[in-house]
Amino acid sequence: MKSKKLVLLIILCLVVVTSLQAQPTWKNLFEEDLSNAVYKEGVWTAENGVLTANEDECIWTVDDYDNFVLELEFKTAEGTNSGVIVYCTDTKNWIPNSVEIQIADDYAEQWATADKTWQCGAIFGHLAASESRVKKPGKWNKMRVNCQDQNITVELNGKIVTEMDMALWTSGTKNPDGTDIPSWLSTPFAELATKGKIGFQGKHAGAPIWFKNIRIKAL
Repeated sequence: MKSKKLVLLIILCLVVVTSLQAQPTWKNLFEEDLSNAVYKEGVWTAENGVLTANEDECIWTVDDYDNFVLELEFKTAEGTNSGVIVYCTDTKNWIPNSVEIQIADDYAEQWATADKTWQCGAIFGHLAASESRVKKPGKWNKMRVNCQDQNITVELNGKIVTEMDMALWTSGTKNPDGTDIPSWLSTPFAELATKGKIGFQGKHAGAPIWFKNIRIKAL
């Protein structure tokens, strides 16, 4: 009887260990030396864990990703207009071939008065955030992006602000609510691949952006 209990205990331990090993774990999206990133030399730098750019150029992952949770912190300057890019299938022509989660200084007049789909937390050009939760320039913000097939959820500073089902975006010119999609975003989201590279927009519109603590976990 004791031997049977011992065998059952060993089996149970093996099952628990196997289950723990199979669970996805968090990992840094980029290495500290950016050795697993693709970017224009001299534009992006990583110092003391903070990633930033001095030009309007993107930085990309080498690997493609699908079904993941991405967490990061970002800090804006006055007038910042940047973004987190997912599902990118063509980094040379990324704008119509990806989904961009907008990062912007919503306190700056040009973005405060812009279309809501151009403000922080929005799916750029397609779906506005439910509210503006970005902090004032110079303060760190926390963002969490959940990508599960065609479903994308954006959490900003502790609250979900955007939830999208890409399958509803069957047009490349009109959003489901009838509003116009910018002409340069010509590919209907319903037709976009849901696996691709992850990227970050650099010093766009003349204002810098800073990122840190960027990590990813498979779903």
